[in-house]
Amino acid sequence: MIDRDEVLRALERVIDPELRRPVTELDMVRDVEIAGPDVRITIALTVAGCPLRNSFEEQVGEHVGSLPGVRRVELLFDVMSPDEKAALTTKLRGGRAEKEISLDPATRVIAVASGKGGVGKSSLTVNLAAAFDALGQEVGVIDADIYGHSIPHLLGVHQRPIVVDRMIVPPVRGRLKLISIGNFLDDNAPVMWRGPMLHRALEQFLSDVHWGELDTVVVDMPPGTGDMAISLGQLLPRAEVLVVTTPQPLAQEVASRAATMAQRTGQKLLGVVENMSGGAFGSGGGATLAQELGVPLLGTIPLDAALRESGDAGTPVVESAPRSESAQAIVAVAEAVAATRPAAIRKPLTLIS
Repeated sequence: MIDRDEVLRALERVIDPELRRPVTELDMVRDVEIAGPDVRITIALTVAGCPLRNSFEEQVGEHVGSLPGVRRVELLFDVMSPDEKAALTTKLRGGRAEKEISLDPATRVIAVASGKGGVGKSSLTVNLAAAFDALGQEVGVIDADIYGHSIPHLLGVHQRPIVVDRMIVPPVRGRLKLISIGNFLDDNAPVMWRGPMLHRALEQFLSDVHWGELDTVVVDMPPGTGDMAISLGQLLPRAEVLVVTTPQPLAQEVASRAATMAQRTGQKLLGVVENMSGGAFGSGGGATLAQELGVPLLGTIPLDAALRESGDAGTPVVESAPRSESAQAIVAVAEAVAATRPAAIRKPLTLIS
C-alpha cells in the first residue's frame, strides 16, 4: 500500500525550475490520487503554456516513480486561479511592499560599464555570470542596455517571462536567471523610448521581478553616462562597477568618464578589465586606466575567435571552450571579483522614484 504522506514528501524534492522552490511549498500540488500501485498527481501551473513543464514531468517521475510499490505515475496539469496567483505572489514577496527592491539585501550587484559601445560589455557580462555560477553562486543577469539588448541571444534564451499577478518570473538557463527587454519583444523590434520609460524599465527589473535568493546580480549597462547610468545610481547606490575598456587611448578616455559617473553617484569601483587585448588593438590600455583611476586591473581578455563563436551560438565561452585563452582570463576575473566580496548589507532598500 502506497502511503500518501510518502508521496507528498517525495514531491518536496520537485522544484519549480523558474521559482526555484518546492512545488509543495508553493501550494502547486492540487491533488494526489492513489489506486493500488498507480499514482495520479495534479500540479497547478502559474500559466497554461508553461515552457518548462517537461521539468515537472521528469522530476515527478524520478522522485515519485522511485517510491517502493509505485508501478505507474501519471502527472496532470491545471492552472492557478486568480486568487491562487495572488496568494503565491504574497508568499513570494514575503511581506515586501511592491515598490521595494526585490533583490535580497545580501545580494551583490555588479554593474559592467564603459563609456562607449563595442568594447564587449555584454559578452563579458554573460561569461562572468556563467563563471560565478560555476563557482557555486546563485546568479541573476539584468540587461539594462534597453536599446542595444543582446543578453537573450548571448545566453540562447528566448522564452518570455511569466507574469503572476503583477510579479514577473524571469526566464532561466539552468540555475541562471535573466531579464531583458528583449524577452518581451517580437522579431527583433526596436525600442523607441525616452528617458522616463527607461527609468521605469530598470525600476521594474528591480522591483517587479522575482529574483529569489541570489548571491550576485550582474548588470549589463548601456554605453555612456546617460539616463540608465543615473537611474542605476539612484536605485542601487550599493552597486559595484566593473569598468571595461579596449586597449586604445580613446576607449580609455571614454571609460574614464563612466568611472567618474559611478563615483559621483556613490557607487564603488571594483576595477578595470581590458577586453580585446592583443593583435591589431594592441595592449596596455587597461593598466593605464586602472592606474589613472586608482583601482586594480582585474584582468585582460584576449581577442579570441572562441569568444565570438560562442556568443554567436548563444553559449558562454567559459562553458563551450573552457580551455581557451579568453575563457581562462574571464574565469580569473570572476575569481578576483569574488575574492573582493564585501560584508553583506542587511538593511532592505526601497526604490527611489
